[in-house]
Amino acid sequence: MDNQLIGESGSSDTSKTRLKTLHLEAGHAYSVKIECSQPGTSGLVKLVWHLPGEKRDYADAVEKADVIVAVIGLAGELEGEEMPITIEGFAGGDRTSVELPRAQERLLESLVASGKPVVVVLMNGSALGINWADQHAGAILEAWYPGEEGGTAVAEALAGDFSPAGRLPLTFYKSVDQIPAFDDYNMKGRTYRYFTGEPLYRFGYGLSYTNFEYSNLTFDKTTVGAKDDLAASMYVKNIGKMAADEVVQVYLTHPGEKGAPLRALAGFRRVHLDPGETQKVEVAIPNRNLSFVDEKGARRIAPGTLDVWVGGGQPAGSVKTAGLSGSVKITGAAVLAK
Repeated sequence: MDNQLIGESGSSDTSKTRLKTLHLEAGHAYSVKIECSQPGTSGLVKLVWHLPGEKRDYADAVEKADVIVAVIGLAGELEGEEMPITIEGFAGGDRTSVELPRAQERLLESLVASGKPVVVVLMNGSALGINWADQHAGAILEAWYPGEEGGTAVAEALAGDFSPAGRLPLTFYKSVDQIPAFDDYNMKGRTYRYFTGEPLYRFGYGLSYTNFEYSNLTFDKTTVGAKDDLAASMYVKNIGKMAADEVVQVYLTHPGEKGAPLRALAGFRRVHLDPGETQKVEVAIPNRNLSFVDEKGARRIAPGTLDVWVGGGQPAGSVKTAGLSGSVKITGAAVLAK
């Protein structure tokens, strides 16, 4: 464009797409030149474009709204595997940044500046470092990539027809600075099991329209053999005013064992509780979930103290979740199949 190279591909593979964000001056005529070769018997080249939304496109709607619902995030055209895109923050299907695309950040800042309450609905297939939204949005709902009834589910959640009870299946980091390079396969510092920092949102995190209270944590045995299973029981009470589900999570820690994760999810149960209702909940922990992989790559069960946390999320972090802690003693040792 205007004698400047915008993108190229030396591959003859099919279905290759190049995306590029350009800033064009009003009133300027740009020359566009496309060159291609066709080594096979058929081929197709298409030049397509779309204009980014401008403030005037939504200013009237913002003015008339009582509450703003901002649906933002990513798309299949941005995140995937071996994708030849040339957009800031993305590289070949990988991510060089976990933040939102800058255009969406600017849009969100503009919406918040209106003074109206802003609810963010995220649509994405991977973690996003939505640090600014976390500090300025009134609420954030993670919708991932929903199906045909996704809009209905989002609307009902926002309207309070039910209390959301989803929990994050991965860690939302604040930035790529918190994690090792993508081509570093060492697990040190990776995932909730080995990450020592403070992420934006932890694995297993999720809010509710009510609150829960935990009490009376017990185990079916306090001394566990190397071949035994374990079960944890506790009482969970809905102390709020709305019926809701709670996801009871059990995390284990192996103190002093080299190579063992800082914490590991060993089991969970999702239970429904009416306002004021209390249930006794039991979470089964299979024998294999009592093991860990040591520095030599062996999966084993080691004798000693096993610390247990039971609650609505992880035991660590600045966001405290309701829960209880306890411990059991493991006797004997075993090496398990990988």
